[in-house]
Amino acid sequence: MLQTRSEYRLPVLFDRLLAAACLIVACCTLNPAQAQVVMGDKTVLVPKLDGELRIDGKLDEPQWAQALVVEDLHQYQPYEYSEPSQKTKVWIFYTADALYVAAFFEESDPSLISASVLRQGEGLVADDIFSVILDPYLDRRNGYRFTVNPNGVRWEGLYQNITDIQGKWDGIWQADALVVDNGWYSEMRIPYASISFNPDSAAWGINFRREIRRNNEGIGWVSRNRQLNPSIAGTITGLAGLDQGLGLDVVPSMTVREERVYGPVAANERNFEPSLDVFYKLTPQLNASLTVNTDFSAAEVDSRQVNLTRFSLFFPERRDFFIREADIFEFGQIGGGQSEESGGGNPAVPSANAQNGRPFFSRRIGLNGNGAPVDINYGGKLAGRIGDWNVGTLLVSQDADPVTGVAQRDIAVGRAVLNVLSESQVGVIATSGAPQSNGDNSLAGMDFRYRNSNLPGGRTMQGFAYFQQSDTPTLTGDDAAWGYGLSFPNNQGWRGSYVHKEIERNFNPAVGFVNQSDMSDNALDFGYRRFLAPGGYFRSVYAGVDAYRAEYLDDSSLNNQNIGLRLTANNNKGDNFILRLMTNKEVLRDKFVIYRASDKSRQISIPAGSYGFDDNMLRVELADQRLVSGSATVRWGQYFDGKRLQQGADLIIRPNRHLALGVQYTQNEIELPYGNFTTRLFGLQSRIAFTNTLSWSTLLQYDNVSEAMGINSRLHWIPEAGKQVFVVLNYGLSDPDRDNEFHSVNADLSMKVNYTLRF
Repeated sequence: MLQTRSEYRLPVLFDRLLAAACLIVACCTLNPAQAQVVMGDKTVLVPKLDGELRIDGKLDEPQWAQALVVEDLHQYQPYEYSEPSQKTKVWIFYTADALYVAAFFEESDPSLISASVLRQGEGLVADDIFSVILDPYLDRRNGYRFTVNPNGVRWEGLYQNITDIQGKWDGIWQADALVVDNGWYSEMRIPYASISFNPDSAAWGINFRREIRRNNEGIGWVSRNRQLNPSIAGTITGLAGLDQGLGLDVVPSMTVREERVYGPVAANERNFEPSLDVFYKLTPQLNASLTVNTDFSAAEVDSRQVNLTRFSLFFPERRDFFIREADIFEFGQIGGGQSEESGGGNPAVPSANAQNGRPFFSRRIGLNGNGAPVDINYGGKLAGRIGDWNVGTLLVSQDADPVTGVAQRDIAVGRAVLNVLSESQVGVIATSGAPQSNGDNSLAGMDFRYRNSNLPGGRTMQGFAYFQQSDTPTLTGDDAAWGYGLSFPNNQGWRGSYVHKEIERNFNPAVGFVNQSDMSDNALDFGYRRFLAPGGYFRSVYAGVDAYRAEYLDDSSLNNQNIGLRLTANNNKGDNFILRLMTNKEVLRDKFVIYRASDKSRQISIPAGSYGFDDNMLRVELADQRLVSGSATVRWGQYFDGKRLQQGADLIIRPNRHLALGVQYTQNEIELPYGNFTTRLFGLQSRIAFTNTLSWSTLLQYDNVSEAMGINSRLHWIPEAGKQVFVVLNYGLSDPDRDNEFHSVNADLSMKVNYTLRF
């Protein structure tokens, strides 16, 4: 009897998953000491003191004289364990309600301190910084990073896994800094009410990190393989009697908005929208969240992209309600990786394809299929730790969308992860609901994530395996997805990874992300990074091979394939140079519409068939602390049966700490036998910081494919952490007849105020 694909593939699937799991578990046994690994060889006892401090960077309170002093920091970049060029001194103590950390950073010439960022919450990659990495569960799997620069600008991040950080997490904590004649001071207060921890444990993982930008020097307390993360840290002990208060944050918000639509059928609407967020710690490890009449008007806008591939794009989450506890909902290491300039990642994999197969992607909620906002009536979340389990549940009621005709929808997501071995996890996930359609949908999956960062020579090995199955009443059979992989994400020496993924044609995670189904793909990258001797212009070089191949599942024929050589180098200032030589194959079963004019007067399609072509790229990235930083890229070669020349630049000018001006421009010149066309993407951004609590940023974006221009302008005041005022203007224009005269399409002006009441 002829078997269907789902009938004959499932036994093969489980055989593969079992083989992958056995391989990973076998790797555990290669290290006999794995069960008793000591992740950091530094343990210190932290004193508990009384009293509240004024956080101003001055360190003039008597508690600092009684604090623990840590001075045994070393370089981790560029020459690990060597003596730092400048001394660093750290003080630490705790009180009943907060952890206090201060530091002094010696600088022989304070004029060389990099401190160009004054806008609160902005990335600090251009500045000298001090970071505290906390692992409050001491499980070496995730944690928090708290960072401050010499201007007292705070930046906080939530580790989604060991290496990837969600920088949009918005925690409440206090910090300030003070520049003096021989360096600068920082002072931090991290309330226990802002983090989760095990109250029965007297020990936390901790690390300290200093970055000196002028010579691209990294200094840390505990490091391995030139890396700092929650799995590589020291330990503080003596923690007892930690008080989170009631553990209740009540955040009322008010938004006043005026919206206007221009054109033949003009409309004008004013509304007042109160909303409420409540966050309650049921235990120090378990957080409950409630949002009512949620408003996302103050969220940052997405960067515009022009898509020249056959597959949909992937945009990251930017909304705070979904970002909180986002690490718990991560599944199967899908989409994880490191930056390309350090030899990480795999540029042969189309960027969105690396995210393909996510069971949960929060941007499916509160946005319709066109990317327009849909009201959220209310939402609830319960997430945190119960024993060795990480658990998370999300329930959201999404309002009806009159634009797409989708009715009111209820969405549920559940996730449970058990910590196993010393650094590994096994978990399950389930989703229910279809936020962008009127149909029913559910999904269930399980994953195993293995990590061993104690291989000889400080090496690290990671592995994963997962299986998912969706249930959509209108789709029958062939509704599974699975994958497995093994990687050695080392910062020096040999590194590499292999990932296999299969997504059947009816796999439909309605609350997830799929941009290509009925496919099986394999991704492989490996290479070698070498650090050079001191004194030369270059600090390190990397050479490696990247490969990706995707096949149709129905007949195992080729879909697309990319194989390339990558050469990268970086210097002691932090500049990066990347050369990539790639050969591609694309098989089109149907014609591919590559270009469609906004006025519908012209369309260019590539016929079905098999195509082979080369694609080369050269990029120069200027170090962020420079007056002019950013990147310039040239990409050239064939494109299907034609040619492509891409030129682009993304530059930022920082004349002083109050002002930053950015410009982005990308142009693709495409020549095909069926017609030629040029795409242009332009962006202009200004960021003005009046103080480290008040800033004004404006972003203008335009592309000639849609002939649409968008302006987003945000005035942002943060009098203190947890209290914010936004004034946001969004303005849209278009030139549908392509006569270079833009006409107003829509505008909205809103003011949002939120105030955190902490009990």
